[in-house]
Amino acid sequence: MSDSLRVGLGFDVHRLVEERPLMLGGVAVPHAKGAEGHSDGDCLLHALTDALLGAVAAGDIGEHFSDADPTYADAPSHAFVTEAADLVANRGCAPVNVDATVFLEEPRLLPFKAAMAERIAALLNLDRRSVSVKAKTMEGLGPIGAGGAVAAQVVVLVRRAEP
Repeated sequence: MSDSLRVGLGFDVHRLVEERPLMLGGVAVPHAKGAEGHSDGDCLLHALTDALLGAVAAGDIGEHFSDADPTYADAPSHAFVTEAADLVANRGCAPVNVDATVFLEEPRLLPFKAAMAERIAALLNLDRRSVSVKAKTMEGLGPIGAGGAVAAQVVVLVRRAEP
């Protein structure tokens, strides 16, 4: 891998169901519904994992953490981010910054965005000012707008470490 800067893009979406906690960016968000998933369903950290893997052309989250593998049943998604970050480091790169958007009709995420950004920064050993977490509603449109799903999109810039 000879490029000094590389970009990774990640996306994830989960159906919202009752009797599941809503985890976003490693933060528990109080809500009547949570994300359905094999792991803890944290779509923000899943998208971050995909972005990290994509930045170094290492496949996607399903290749590394299959939802058919019982090892990952109810697993905390921060473990996926940590492993993906280790893989990035083993390929001679380090994250520079993260830009993330969560798509969710409710609850409003303003009170939780800073904690999500801090958690992501800690997981990637980044300065908090290098992580942006934004939240958007879908203005009532589609399954997200109807309150039936949550999605996240993440862009990560990585830099090749100096030899």
